[in-house]
Amino acid sequence: MKARNLFKNLFLLFLGFSLIFDTYSQTAYLPPDKPKLIVGIVVEQLRYDQLEKFRNRLGENGIRRLLNEGTYYQNASFEYIITRSGPGHATISTGTEPSRHGITSDHWYLPLRDELVYCTKDIAVDPVGGSYESGLHSPVNLNSSTFTDELKMATNRKARVFSVGLKESSVILSAGHAADGAFWYDRNTGTWMSSTWYCRNLPGWVNDFNAANHAVSYLNTEWKLLRSAVDYADCQPDSNSYEAGFGPVNYFPYDLRKLSAAGRNSNVRDMSLLMETPFGNSLTTDFALKLIEEENLGSDDVTDFLAICYSATDFIGHRFGPSSYEMADAILRLDREIENLMKYLNDNLGKRNILVYFTSAHGVAEIPAVLEQSRIPSGYFRQNQALQLLRSYMNALYGEGDWVRGYVEKQFYLNRTLIEDARIPLEDVQKKVARFIVQFTGVASAHPYSAFAPNDFGNGSFGKIINNYSPQRSGDIIITLSPGWVEKHDEHVTDHSSPYDYDSHVPLIWYGWAVNRQTVTRRVNMTDIAVTLSSLCRIPYPNASTGEPMFELFR
Repeated sequence: MKARNLFKNLFLLFLGFSLIFDTYSQTAYLPPDKPKLIVGIVVEQLRYDQLEKFRNRLGENGIRRLLNEGTYYQNASFEYIITRSGPGHATISTGTEPSRHGITSDHWYLPLRDELVYCTKDIAVDPVGGSYESGLHSPVNLNSSTFTDELKMATNRKARVFSVGLKESSVILSAGHAADGAFWYDRNTGTWMSSTWYCRNLPGWVNDFNAANHAVSYLNTEWKLLRSAVDYADCQPDSNSYEAGFGPVNYFPYDLRKLSAAGRNSNVRDMSLLMETPFGNSLTTDFALKLIEEENLGSDDVTDFLAICYSATDFIGHRFGPSSYEMADAILRLDREIENLMKYLNDNLGKRNILVYFTSAHGVAEIPAVLEQSRIPSGYFRQNQALQLLRSYMNALYGEGDWVRGYVEKQFYLNRTLIEDARIPLEDVQKKVARFIVQFTGVASAHPYSAFAPNDFGNGSFGKIINNYSPQRSGDIIITLSPGWVEKHDEHVTDHSSPYDYDSHVPLIWYGWAVNRQTVTRRVNMTDIAVTLSSLCRIPYPNASTGEPMFELFR
């Protein structure tokens, strides 16, 4: 009898486990072969530590949802020295360093043409839907293919690829060469536009969106604090002497209607102001959601791609600094934008059909005056004064002449034609300039680029200079400033463009599709994003890529 009861109990237990296993096997999460839509969210001027600082103040369904349900890489960095917006977006999209993709900085100087070049400027294209100067842009200066270029090629152009954002360079360098559309904000008209590189005319739905005057609606509001004052207690005081503010106003609330009025005529608006408020990010989200709907992204079995570039934080950070009320409010409001975006994607496409990565194009330095409060070494490098003194030094050394063409983003450009005509060895001049510049307060090092061209210095500081070097676009001498030091610019109280962690260390989160919940602490290079996407979609890597797949996402 006991044996029979034991057998009966074992049978019932086995039957129970079988039912549980059968139920689980029917409901287990089985992601599709490929995601239907990849969404790349790139925020400008968001440091890793800023995300951690506000983590407990974020909503449940915005960025915190990505953190809680996705794979969080806590040690992702850019491994080059000039950490600006253009190189950041290009590095993410191409999977390689500036030395290969060619976007070595936001601007560079062409000595033979005596011309300062913006990274996406292209006079061979025409504007579509906006003002003339705002539309002369394309990816013509991007030397390598992007993940999206390879996606278009691998699918016989069936994949749909779009990019949107406030800044033309961010949008274009994220879109790549073969995108179906790249749309940016025209700061002159307050409308969305493109160039003939991507289309001959704006789609009808874009014209309809522009006709609704969303930008004006946002500029007719006040920028008030989103949360109670206690949520900003760890920021610098709302009104302080360190911030540039909007003219004489550097404290909440901001009357955007009044601030955007151009002169005495209230009917003429300064539409560029929107870019320096969180509502620039709100407008970006509005437009991105409309694009997904109108272009039917993710509606078939071919993987589509959308880049969303949030740039308002960059403008706000430059004007107010990373520890300001304004920057804190911008991050908290950005979280709301991510919540709206994720709700739309999950409700309309489903988590299993989307792959999202969330990251930043660069960080930012603290305002030097804020650091000085705590007696931390810092200051402003006044590049214009340094340039004048260098020219005087060169005239004293070699005689009167235009020996130095200019200074652009940590680089000095020499007049190579004049030096050659004077039969002076270029390397000798470069070395003397480097020795002179390194004597300036705030300059940590100055190196002639010729010293790096034939060498491989590994992954240290010299390696980061190598990763930025392009014979056609780099200057003759590159400098690094001491930690805490930044260049001095009008209306900018701080900047980014250094190899230090506050500029190079950014958050990186993956969410959706087959992504597991985990935290990864190993160091990864931002060049790894594009090749990881290519590996996940089983398509060729971008043609100049140097990154490696993030193996944690393949488990």
